[in-house]
Order: sequence, then C-alpha cells, then structure tokens
Amino acid sequence: MLDREMYSEAEAARLLGVAQSTLNYWLEGGVRRGKSYRPIIRTEPTGSRSPVTWAEFVEAGLLRSYRRDLGVRMAELREFIDLLRTDFDVPYPLADRRPWVSGRDLVFEAQERSRLDPEFWIVSNVGGQLLLLPPGDEFYRRVTWSPDGTPAAWRPADNEQSTVVIDPARRFGKPSVAGISTEVIWEHSSVGEDEDEIAASFGLSLTDVRWALSYETARRAA
Repeated sequence: MLDREMYSEAEAARLLGVAQSTLNYWLEGGVRRGKSYRPIIRTEPTGSRSPVTWAEFVEAGLLRSYRRDLGVRMAELREFIDLLRTDFDVPYPLADRRPWVSGRDLVFEAQERSRLDPEFWIVSNVGGQLLLLPPGDEFYRRVTWSPDGTPAAWRPADNEQSTVVIDPARRFGKPSVAGISTEVIWEHSSVGEDEDEIAASFGLSLTDVRWALSYETARRAA
C-alpha cells in the first residue's frame, strides 16, 4: 500500500493544501538561489512529475504541518530524515508508526546528530519522558495507523472531531465519510437537498453529512 501510486502532483497538493511547486520541491529537490538541493521525501529525484505514492503523501502531511506552524526551512529537516531512514531501515520513516511511539529515543538522537534546531524538534525530553511536540503530535493524530504500523488513512481537516478521512483503499483516495465521497455529498447539497435527505440517501449520520459539507466548504473557500 505504501508504494501505491495515488495522485498526480496537482491533486496531492490540493488535498494537502500546499502549492504544487512546494510539493514538487519536497519530492524532487531543485535549485534555489543558484544552489542545488536534494529531495526531502524521495531518496533520489525521478526527473519528472511522477505520481505521488501513498507513503509520499503521508510524509508530505508532516512537512505541511511544519511549514505552516513553524515556517521551518525544509533543508534543515533533510539530514534529520536521512538519519531516520538509516536508523529505521525504511525509505519513508515518517510514514511508519515506530518513530512516533516506540522509537522516540532514536528520533531524539537523530535530532541531535543532525544538529536540527531545537525549535523544530519532533520529540523533546520533558521530565525524563520523550514527548511529541505540537507539530509532530498533530500529524500523528491525523493518521489512522494499521496494526502493522503503516498509515491506513489521513484526516485532512484541522478539527480532530472531523470524520472526513483520506483512505487509499476507498474512493480512489478521495476525501470521504463512511466511504462516501465528500464531493458527492457537496454536489447533492448544491442542488438543494437538505442534510436529512442526504443522510437518508447514503445511509449516513447527520454528523457525517455536516462534517463532509464543512470540509468541502472550507476547501472551496481556500
């Protein structure tokens, strides 16, 4: 599932709420002010606008949180992520549950070894306990983790109570509630159906319908 090609760059950027040029830089690297930079998410550039895999999409979700909340320069995370790849022996360490739960000690060490500015740390030692800091904690809570420690779904809405999820196994990875595309729900609402009618038509709760409409309203206003 992690390597399944899910989205075009444009669609992934839209779902993540970032500029496509930003996502391309994370995936492919590029030249900034005359200096070449390696990719952050991919180990090597593909040289084209290749489809975005599920693992790449999930990792981009973390970078989105850091970029929005802290304004961190991605170059400062590159060495840190490279160390995590080596320590956990996986190509996409941030799309693996271990760094967030059982492997926080390795994450803490990698932060120090990479000389990552403490302002941008994911894990901090608080009273002898290794705790997730806000951007990392927000990302971890957005993900629905499967028993094998891989991401099964991602919540695109900021509100933790939202029931809208992006599930690679449902609706071709489009945002949905209880398996029903939020876009379809929006279309029914736009032609005049009220929330009760939509809920009855799709066998949804009113809560799910309202979260779907709230998500679509916010997305279209962005």
